[in-house]
Amino acid sequence: MNKTAEIKTDVCVVGGGPAGLTLALLLLRSGATVTVAEKARSFEREYRGEILQPGGLALLDQLGVLPGVRERGAYELRHFRLSDSRRVLMDIDYGKLPPPHDHLLSVPQQHLLEELLDACRAHDGFTYLEGARISRLLEEDGAVRGAVVGEHTVRSRVVVGADGRYSKTRALAGIENDRHDVFDLDVLWFKLPAPEGPTGVVRIHRSAATPALAYDSYPGRVQIGWTLPHKGYKEIAALGIDHVKAEAARALPEYADAIAEHIHTLGDLTLLDVFAARATSWVRDGLVLIGDSAHTHSPLGAQGINLAIQDAAVLHPVLVRALRDEDCGAGSLGAYERERSADIDGVMKLQLMQSKGMFSSGKVASAIRPRAARLISRTPIGNKITRRIAVGNPAIRVRTDLFTSRALTGVRP
Repeated sequence: MNKTAEIKTDVCVVGGGPAGLTLALLLLRSGATVTVAEKARSFEREYRGEILQPGGLALLDQLGVLPGVRERGAYELRHFRLSDSRRVLMDIDYGKLPPPHDHLLSVPQQHLLEELLDACRAHDGFTYLEGARISRLLEEDGAVRGAVVGEHTVRSRVVVGADGRYSKTRALAGIENDRHDVFDLDVLWFKLPAPEGPTGVVRIHRSAATPALAYDSYPGRVQIGWTLPHKGYKEIAALGIDHVKAEAARALPEYADAIAEHIHTLGDLTLLDVFAARATSWVRDGLVLIGDSAHTHSPLGAQGINLAIQDAAVLHPVLVRALRDEDCGAGSLGAYERERSADIDGVMKLQLMQSKGMFSSGKVASAIRPRAARLISRTPIGNKITRRIAVGNPAIRVRTDLFTSRALTGVRP
């Protein structure tokens, strides 16, 4: 596509992450024209969200892109384990879930995004603007009618903010974001070589030091998430990289040699500020927020990509109906928020429970944790919780009945 100053499209999606590109593909297959504006110029960058839960795998399979994602390279993870220095407290076997999505998938986010983008590019009604940051929303009589992204003016019937936890689209729309510091931890992420190969296990390890998360990361690496007290990074970093490395090695002693060899500066670590947040509204006339732009979660339970893909699946029929009825007001678009709110509230409550159960310290927590772990591992209640984490809302499906070769409107990019 040649660069132009102005683009006309049905939907302008701001953010080319899992939520934005999944939604774009769903809409394109339903006859809409879609422009995606992504501020990055390539997918060649570090990502931390890599795990797909079975619920997300099922939706990607229904969309037809999962085989291609797998072919680009991924690892299956069959177990989720919680252990301390003495024993395994909990071992959740994903193989007990119904096949074929009876596992987690650790996949570089770059592989997922490239597969989705290639699928979108197969449609004539698709425009992709890379290196295009949103700077302004176009408004008429209080309704959003497009956006200025990079050098382009994109005039659209709907703008979708899919630009993450610090969404510029949300801020430009004047929508407040209620942040809640309900978690007692932050996470320092880093990767190490895994010479022994993939383990097939996601593990949270509790030792004399603070808890740490470890899982296989394609290709041939292990992703480490070392937990810190919330807002405690500055104090720890001030003690220097040698202190940080020593504490990380104490948390995961089996990786002590690799930490010593491969971690050299604080720049080798990525801090994740862990908090929960929810936008006060997900819709305005002509505008919708999805994914982290609408609701932000902790990394517990590997819900980020899952929720993003599910958001897109729920919003898809709402947008198709709005475009066909030529009613893109907040009342029409609000059906998405009304349908999705209970699911998001449930995830936030469950993550808070997980955080307290797996990461809290003290005599009471230490005494209760093994009993709670046995409950989750061995009882129907535990199976129900596992399915909720793994699948999410089982009613969410890709609406393939809305796919068509006919254009929703005469608008072309």
